[in-house]
Amino acid sequence: MKKNRSVILAEGAFGVLGSKTAACVIRHRQNEVVAVIDSTQAGKTTEEVIGFGGPIPIVCDLAEAMKYLPDSLLVGIAPKGGRLPEEWRAILKEAISLGLHIFSGMHTFLSEDAELAELAREKATALVDLRDVPDDLPVARCLAADVEAFVVLTVGTDCATGKMTVALQMTEAARKRGLKAHFAPTGQTGIYIAGEGIAVDRVIGDFVAGATERLVLEGAEGNDFVFVEGQGSIFHPGYSGVALAMLHGALPDALILCHQPSRVLVSDYDVPIVSLSEAVRIHDAVSAPIKPAPVVGIALNCFDLSEEETLREIEKAEKETGIPATDCIKFGADKLVRAVIDRMNSGGKGKCTSRSNP
Repeated sequence: MKKNRSVILAEGAFGVLGSKTAACVIRHRQNEVVAVIDSTQAGKTTEEVIGFGGPIPIVCDLAEAMKYLPDSLLVGIAPKGGRLPEEWRAILKEAISLGLHIFSGMHTFLSEDAELAELAREKATALVDLRDVPDDLPVARCLAADVEAFVVLTVGTDCATGKMTVALQMTEAARKRGLKAHFAPTGQTGIYIAGEGIAVDRVIGDFVAGATERLVLEGAEGNDFVFVEGQGSIFHPGYSGVALAMLHGALPDALILCHQPSRVLVSDYDVPIVSLSEAVRIHDAVSAPIKPAPVVGIALNCFDLSEEETLREIEKAEKETGIPATDCIKFGADKLVRAVIDRMNSGGKGKCTSRSNP
């Protein structure tokens, strides 16, 4: 995806968790973001609000954002259900009228909105729906088991634990070691950052594993490692289906477990988050019948903890599970990459125990 000068729409919700798309794009494509729209925090910088992004200004509206000469607007929030809030329509119409291209990861496709699509045609601007998926996706056939690349899937004890960020950080750390590593995006934010991928939560249920399989097959060509961005969690009552389908589609050789220590309940449910040792045991057990994929590293998301508290959580996690742990943002992902390499060097390129019939 070409470089843009983007203003991010995060009205009323800009924050690490409140606007994950905005925060992740700022972290990984900071030099392309010229401003963030959130009238409730106007006058601040992204550094002041989320702890990174430097001097990127937070502005009150699109008119103020236009002073920074954007060429596109990114919807930086994914509302529950992914539907377009009616109050945003006026902002998007104004942006299109000003000639801005629109990037959106919502389930509501802007390109299918008659009013917005007609206005975009008149102004010769693009409406890019990041969740748009191919219509020729297959049912998985266990083909990912045959790739030569070592496949790693990030999984979580809950949603929004950092699976995309960890996969990106590990990809970058592996490349710094001189390894050929590919990041396989499976969500709208990862797709925007990488410029490719498939939003698996938009795929018909029967084909989620097949979509993941396709990403692994494509990403494995010419690469030593494929780091697949996980989605949902097998422990989440609402989003467990996508997590399990991805596990069976990617047929990874190893898993990285993502966890936020300060979180005690599954998002939006009165369901306790399982212990790390139990999460490791269950993931190991679930993967075993088709292709064993052990948890080889634990990525802690300690954005809301001090460095001292984070180090204590890392020590606690390693003591409980016997598995290397770290916080990739605070201390880098090299520790997890070493764990993956150790698994590979110990003969950890697993074999599939089950195949589909021709």
